[in-house]
Amino acid sequence: MAATRAPLSSYQNPSSTPTLKSPPKPSYVAFEIKASTLRKKKKQNGIRCEIKSFENPHNWTIEPDTPIHVFHNPPEAQVAMASGSAVKKVKKVCLFYCAETKSLAQKVAAQSDAIELRSITWRKFDDGFPNIFIPNAHGIRGHHVAFLASFSSPSVIFEQLSVIYALPKLFISSFTLVLPFFPTGTSERMEDEGDVATAFTLARALSNIPISMGGPTSLVIYDIHALQERFYFGDNILPCFESGIPLLKSRLQQLPDSDNISIAFPDDGAWKRFHKQLQHFPTIVCAKVREGDQRIVRIKEGDARGRHVVIVDDLVQSGGTLIECQKVLAAHGAAKISAYVTHGIFPNRSWERFQRDNGGKPEHGLTYFWITDSCPLTVKDVMHNPPFEILSLAGSIAATLQI
Repeated sequence: MAATRAPLSSYQNPSSTPTLKSPPKPSYVAFEIKASTLRKKKKQNGIRCEIKSFENPHNWTIEPDTPIHVFHNPPEAQVAMASGSAVKKVKKVCLFYCAETKSLAQKVAAQSDAIELRSITWRKFDDGFPNIFIPNAHGIRGHHVAFLASFSSPSVIFEQLSVIYALPKLFISSFTLVLPFFPTGTSERMEDEGDVATAFTLARALSNIPISMGGPTSLVIYDIHALQERFYFGDNILPCFESGIPLLKSRLQQLPDSDNISIAFPDDGAWKRFHKQLQHFPTIVCAKVREGDQRIVRIKEGDARGRHVVIVDDLVQSGGTLIECQKVLAAHGAAKISAYVTHGIFPNRSWERFQRDNGGKPEHGLTYFWITDSCPLTVKDVMHNPPFEILSLAGSIAATLQI
């Protein structure tokens, strides 16, 4: 049998003075036992065991033939590995999702047996307002619960907020909201009197999620546009900011020219967000400068000659700045040009502007364009269209649900 660990308080010798000597503080011993015979008595079943090995770091002594009581399933708080390191308990999570995130939710659940998918019935009344039902609501009492959301348009935010507000009230142990893309992140400040910072509006709406039995809601967001937006959230929610950059770094290591990669940032904002995570790569920083009535992208620092340059930013919409950055890098001698953004928004199918380089012609296209699946509708459009590749957040989300 495998090594078993039991508390010293479980060693008993009812017929004589205890012979086990130990330091005064409670501790544990590890030993290997071998079952030999099963004896049946009138009121007790017992297993006679032979100790095959004994881990004895404190020089305890056990007299021969001393009865030892072994508990097959000791309390979780007392379970530890024979090496002395504690066993980390896996948190079982019920994961709900909206229609747009079904595919991503399935990938997340495939990462761990501890994640169980739970569905929601999304219906509408005749007037178009949501008619939503959470099946087996009693069945999630006392469970850790998460919801994988996608606020791809204002029309779907209200119905998802209705569910997000309802789940913590079902007597659950804890609640985690995973919102990979925070859609109003670029509207985080006022430049003129009368401007409305909708990033603050959405943060305030999420900050009013009811508290579950486990306390405030955990909110998981990937590569939010401005880190200071964490201060827009109230005390009822705990924002957890994650990044898709580790996925990019892993993918770059797989490239045949991984030793010839340089990272280009299209502006100072992108450099501030990501340079610390990518500091091991040679860096190129671009900037927009005004020439007359035009704003033109120029290389501010760094050398692109002969390099496979990867442009990195948090999101892309129309893609105009990224294309201008590509052109100036190609003009300065880049051998290949690729791009990465965590959030590929691409309104009005603007992703169609990006073509493959067709045999090492960086001025005409990109070798790769990596995006994550934080925007599910975009993934459906670009999945089989080079130069696009999808780097899934599923593994990262599954790991975050264990926090």
